[in-house]
Amino acid sequence: MATNTENKEEQRFALGKENLKLLLIGFLIIIAGFVLMIGGGSVDPNVFNKEIFSFQRITLAPIVVMFGFIFEIYAIMKKPGSQK
Repeated sequence: MATNTENKEEQRFALGKENLKLLLIGFLIIIAGFVLMIGGGSVDPNVFNKEIFSFQRITLAPIVVMFGFIFEIYAIMKKPGSQK
């Protein structure tokens, strides 16, 4: 029969604390990218607003979102450090 300490050692999460922190950072990066995409609309549907095609919305925001997703993959794949 297993003792209580042996049961605690068997019940580990697949990701360590460092991985979870990195996942949270990646999630915040993705949210920041989507926030950069906000705006550029027009109040009047008959008026065209060229601001929708700004560098921030067309180029920068998608790059930030893609970096966030790549960072998430890194956070998941990173091996947890040795626990003492």
